[in-house]
Amino acid sequence: MTDDPETPAGAARDAGALERLSAALGEVARRKGLPPVERWNPAYCGEIDMRIAADGTWFYNGTPIGRPALVRLFASILRKDPERHVLVTPVERVGIVVEDAPFQAVEMAAEGKGEVRRIAFLTNVDDLVRVGAANPLRFERDPGGGIKPYVLVRGELWARVTRALSYDLIDMGEERELEGRAMFGIAVEGQFYPIAPAEEAAGLR
Repeated sequence: MTDDPETPAGAARDAGALERLSAALGEVARRKGLPPVERWNPAYCGEIDMRIAADGTWFYNGTPIGRPALVRLFASILRKDPERHVLVTPVERVGIVVEDAPFQAVEMAAEGKGEVRRIAFLTNVDDLVRVGAANPLRFERDPGGGIKPYVLVRGELWARVTRALSYDLIDMGEERELEGRAMFGIAVEGQFYPIAPAEEAAGLR
């Protein structure tokens, strides 16, 4: 490593980074529950050539990581620092590239309507997330004008809701007045999550 690991010259280009991280996580993998990454603060060791594509696929050195168990293990030590997404072990912290959200919400269960509606998602790395104050929804516009829904999984890590499930979410929408403006959005467990101005709702369905 260089003396200034925050610079590109200090990037961790160790060809064995995947193996090294896997070895460091041997004990973590044997524990139940998520590791306490928010309490780990090892030195930053630069970036490794790992990328999470917009569709949720994890790549290492340009090649998809084909072992789901390994992807889930790395997902369990992912953290969003102010500067970047990092993988954190008790002994090192390395930066990775996240093209959009790190996770994908691939299954949805919904019951009830309006204020009593409940929604839960399962992510591509097997996180079960129930929408609520601690795990809110947010909606963004993509460059083509479509809607991109996200659900907060933990920390500052979000899951993008797949396109098929996005249509199902929008079908649950209703109009309400927020701060004097009619908005189209979704009510879940007493919270209302705005999607777009009401006058644009017809084009979303």
